[in-house]
Order: sequence, then C-alpha cells, then structure tokens
Amino acid sequence: RRRLEQAPRARLLVSGGSTPAPVFEALSQAPLDWPRIDIGLVDERWLQPGDPDTNAVLVREHLLQGPAAAATFEDPHVPGQSLDEAVALANRRAAEPPAAMLLGMGGDGHTASLFPGMRGLDDALHSEAAYVAVDATGCEGAGPWPTRISLTPAGMAAAGLRVLLLRGEDKRIVYERARGSTGAEAMPVRVAFDLPGEPLQVYWAR
Repeated sequence: RRRLEQAPRARLLVSGGSTPAPVFEALSQAPLDWPRIDIGLVDERWLQPGDPDTNAVLVREHLLQGPAAAATFEDPHVPGQSLDEAVALANRRAAEPPAAMLLGMGGDGHTASLFPGMRGLDDALHSEAAYVAVDATGCEGAGPWPTRISLTPAGMAAAGLRVLLLRGEDKRIVYERARGSTGAEAMPVRVAFDLPGEPLQVYWAR
C-alpha cells in the first residue's frame, strides 16, 4: 500500500511450501489495489507448467483468489522456454524492486532455493544477478526437485519490507541455531539476517 502511494505499481515476492498458505488466503482478501500489484516468486522448482508440485500452483490456489485474482502473476513457467530463458526473464522483471518479500526457511536452514552444501552455493550467494539457476542435487532439503530458479542475496537486498515466516517448534530451533551461526554456507537463511537496509521481520507460530 505504501509503495502504491508513491508509484504506479508494486511488486510482492512470495515463497512456496505449506507454511504460507493460510497467510496467502488471508492476504487475498485484503483491501489492496490488486490490479496494480505484480506477484513474483522467491524461488521455483523447474517442472512442467501447471505441475502440482510447483510454487506457482500453490500461489494460484491460495493467493490469486477473490480480490487478489486481479493481480498480475509473474509465473516463471512459459511453455517451450528453457531454464536459462526463464532466469533471464526473472532478472528482467527484477529491474522493478519488490515492495515486499516473504521468505520461508527449511529444516536444513535453507531459504529461497539456497541449500547448505549445494553445488555452486558460493557463486549464488555472491552473484550480482537477482535470480540464478541452481542445481541442488544431493541436498536433502531439495527433495526430488534439484533443478530450480532462486532469488539471490542481491535480489533480496532490493526488497523494501522483508518478512521471514516460520511455523512449528522444529523451525524455531533451526532459526535460533541460524542466529547463533556466523556463515551462510552452513545456514543459508543467514543471508536474510545480514541484508543491508530494512531489518528482517520474523514471524513464528506454533
């Protein structure tokens, strides 16, 4: 709402997983000027368009409903498009800084699709691009979906409001461990703590 008072449009970046679904459903009913809002993803599994395991489907089913259906969704899945082309499109969209960003965290301390021990993690952490393609083969937190598009710390830093949403006692324990760690290689969620600019807001529920 604050961004829309100053600009013709505003971007919101959201995460996947089960944790944000109730938040999406509440947000979808918010009295916002939805036709002027663009909704993008923090990260996405590289699967076929419409695959039920994509974050895009989660967003369509839980956020792009009711009043929020009038928003523009930046779906990274374009039929016939390669992964590199999808990353390039995501970076073009990222030229407009997000007004707000909703992050999640996995039980291994990952955020977005930045996984501990991931091949190329250091390159992703230090990339100047907002989005990169990642290969999380062998990373337990990635499950059966190793090929992904992910927001980088550079992309996160462009966001105005930064929110980390956690649910469950196990996530609280991981979060506290991440707070006590010193490097993002073992606990990539640390990059969200150390971003310049607005402080990270953390919300936790049992």
